[in-house]
Amino acid sequence: MKELLRSSDPTIIAFATALLQGEDIEPFQMDVHMSILEGSIGILPRRLMVRDGDLFMARAILQDNDIEISR
Repeated sequence: MKELLRSSDPTIIAFATALLQGEDIEPFQMDVHMSILEGSIGILPRRLMVRDGDLFMARAILQDNDIEISR
């Protein structure tokens, strides 16, 4: 799995997830439960991961929708 996106904004993660699922790419969210450790203040970013074979297409989808991706 490769990191596609890193953000502390849950709306961006949700939007990116919906876009990818609409194109039959199944993303995986990492660090979702870290907010329990940080006290739910939202400073630790979540990561959106995709399979290696889906990375190119997933990057293109997010860039077409003006979502900044991780490099």
